[in-house]
Formats: sequence, structure tokens, C-alpha cells
Amino acid sequence: MRTAIAVAVLAVLAVAIFLVAGDRNARWEGVDKTVVEKYATAAGRPPGKPWIDTDRGDILLFLFLLAGAAGGFAGGYFFRELFPRKGREKNGSGND
Repeated sequence: MRTAIAVAVLAVLAVAIFLVAGDRNARWEGVDKTVVEKYATAAGRPPGKPWIDTDRGDILLFLFLLAGAAGGFAGGYFFRELFPRKGREKNGSGND
């Protein structure tokens, strides 16, 4: 138990130090920008404008909200199939 608490405290401290010491103005480029775009441009296919611009406003947050709501409804609808009760098996007679 003490080991788990010590590891958790060290992890929180490491993240805090990283956030304080890191350059807040630096922007990390993703794989699309650093790798895919480089090879696409070299092959003669420069990047185009995206169909849905997720860099503006909160549209990306809204899309995650919709995906989470859809996943929540599906998980709730199929809850008994996803998490069957232990010790009870379906016997095919219709009496669950």
C-alpha cells in the first residue's frame, strides 16, 4: 500500500515539474505534420484544407461529446450482454 502511494506521489510530482519547467509557448507538432505531410509533399500531393476544421472553436469538443453520448447509449442498451451476471448462464429456455 505504501509503495502504491509513493509511486502515485512521485508521478504527480514528475508531471507537476514537467508542466512548470516546460516551455508554455512551444507547440508540439503531431505525426500528420512531421511525417505524413513531409512525405506527401515530396510525392507531389501537398496537404489540402480539411472538410471539418477542428482547429476553430469547440467543434472538436462537440464531436467528442456526440461520440461519448452514442457510446453511452450503446453501452447502456447492451449492458446485460456486455456485463453478464456471474454464475448465471443462458440455458436457451428463455428463463434468464
